[in-house]
Amino acid sequence: MANHLETIAVHGAKGYDPLTGAVSIPIYQSVTFRHPGLAATTGYDYSRLQNPTREELENTIARLEHAKYGLAFASGMAAISTIVKLFPAGSHFILSDDLYGGVYRLVTEIYKDYGITATFVDLTDLAATQAAIQPETKAVFLEVPTNPMMKIVDIRAISELARAHNLLTIVDSTLLSPFLIQPLVLGADLVVHSASKYLGGHNDTLAGVLALNVPSLHEKLRLIQKSEGAVLAPLDSWLILRGIKTLAIRMERQQQNALTIAEWLQKHPKVEQVFFPGLPDHPGRNLLLTQARGFGATLSFRVKNAATAEAVLNQVRLIYYAESLGGTETLITYPILQTHQAIPAEMRDKLGIDDHLLRLSAGIEHIDDLIADLEQALA
Repeated sequence: MANHLETIAVHGAKGYDPLTGAVSIPIYQSVTFRHPGLAATTGYDYSRLQNPTREELENTIARLEHAKYGLAFASGMAAISTIVKLFPAGSHFILSDDLYGGVYRLVTEIYKDYGITATFVDLTDLAATQAAIQPETKAVFLEVPTNPMMKIVDIRAISELARAHNLLTIVDSTLLSPFLIQPLVLGADLVVHSASKYLGGHNDTLAGVLALNVPSLHEKLRLIQKSEGAVLAPLDSWLILRGIKTLAIRMERQQQNALTIAEWLQKHPKVEQVFFPGLPDHPGRNLLLTQARGFGATLSFRVKNAATAEAVLNQVRLIYYAESLGGTETLITYPILQTHQAIPAEMRDKLGIDDHLLRLSAGIEHIDDLIADLEQALA
């Protein structure tokens, strides 16, 4: 049995197809499964309930996250929406004030009709987090690092505070991936990923995954998943499995590229500030090192004016101006217009998400080519 994450990522849960010996788990492109007889089953009935390819992905995610259970969904937002449905109408959530705009929109626009309320807090401030707890509070939701300002939240401290008040701790660790961090080991109750990002790794598959250890929560999540049907299709499950096989080597290269880019940007006269936890002056660097094996490969940076930001977005050639992150291609994003447009202007202003801010996801290209492209774009 493999113990190292690099090996688990390559071999997955089963390692190979036991029926044929295929070292790549087959794509079971079937909706329904034949029963061998009355009251007898192969363990599979209908692919909305479970599919062998999706099951292998879910078990692989569980192994990577040191979890008992994994679940795979049609997108990261489908996974988060399923989490919200664990709780009754009228529930209150505490969320990071710096988070993906789609989560803000989901909670404040979609689930408000079901009586769901939320308070957005700087979760690096434990006292402020505790002060936000209400009688109806059910969970704390955080990202590590936060997106796009790259703040580092103490998962152990938040989890301890949450347990003391009978709250769940939910961690979105998309930006670090299981290669770098396992939030369940740190005390979290649920971990969620947009598997479209580092897990898939090739900007070609939409998917979301959850991992957890609590049987009762798993049963509820399974019930919601099979009832609503936002499950990951067999082909997409296989694509994420294939992506996971190279997770370790991709992350190593991407982290190296991100750190080099961050250091280069810090010295550029048109750049005011770089937000990347791998830099020595990042305030959360030492804390992250107590929780994770690395710093990830996504960074943000502020240029001196909006005109420079627009010029960079218009002039990059090798780097693509596009939403998303975590793929083999380096992407640059304008949070104010893309990922965080749903966030109210006053929240964005407080955090510093303005028309000077750019977010970059380092890919696996040669670092000299990436630096050259940034250099000409900033010129």
